[in-house]
Amino acid sequence: MRNLDLATLRALVAVADAGGVTRAAGFLHLTQSAVSMQLKRLEELLDVQLLDRSGRSIAFTASGDQLLSYARRMVAMNDEAVARLTAQEYTGTLRLGVPHDIVNPAIPQVLKQFNAMFPATRIALESCHTRTLKEMFAKGECDIILTTETSVEAGGVTLARRPLHWIGARGGAAWRQRPLSIAYGRLCTFRPLVVAALNNANIDWQMLLETDNDSAIHATVSADLAVHTAIEGTEPQQFERIDHSGALPDLPDQLINLYMAQGDVSEPMQQLVTLLRARLGDK
Repeated sequence: MRNLDLATLRALVAVADAGGVTRAAGFLHLTQSAVSMQLKRLEELLDVQLLDRSGRSIAFTASGDQLLSYARRMVAMNDEAVARLTAQEYTGTLRLGVPHDIVNPAIPQVLKQFNAMFPATRIALESCHTRTLKEMFAKGECDIILTTETSVEAGGVTLARRPLHWIGARGGAAWRQRPLSIAYGRLCTFRPLVVAALNNANIDWQMLLETDNDSAIHATVSADLAVHTAIEGTEPQQFERIDHSGALPDLPDQLINLYMAQGDVSEPMQQLVTLLRARLGDK
């Protein structure tokens, strides 16, 4: 009887979640070659091909997809058992603030992993604009916040620098219209950057929608009535990055910063920061 090794299954899950071997290696704190070797070991054990390596990006074969579903369950059961039987029972609540536009796809995975490690510790997630999160943090209403900014203030640490892209409806043409219609939240930190870039490029524009409701923005952009912006890697699935070939101005890179409350840092808080770094940090 052949036995599957949990370390190799964990590598398979990490590659699927990270979208590639390189990012998975960073998450697992292994070298790229070590992760590739673990995947190869799985393939040799089962005598099947798990990954289609013919293209530029890695894709799972039918056998790979099938094993992945088992791997997720086996790794999750392992982590749950270890956490419940060996981890200290840290209790209490950690208050985490994240800008709404970078919640997906990273934060759900962070919360899932954290819960497996510290089942007795609750994370209260606050999702709103960077400006509001920084105000809450200053009042002591959040233990950790992430922000999207063009610089970092004292006490903060930059996890990643990412491009800011124009996004619109799939196959849309709103970006070609003049005046250019844009849709933004009233407190969105991207809004003044976009307005300044359009003014500097002498592009006529109009604020078609100004709201505090993200669903209204998504509906407007999905209908190809306006365009919006998103940090690379956080674009909602219903939108696409606009290939404007210079018809729209370049936008400044955004920093994903982390601010943590001063004082005694508990083990759960330290591990939460580690998970956030692994999921959102530059590799």
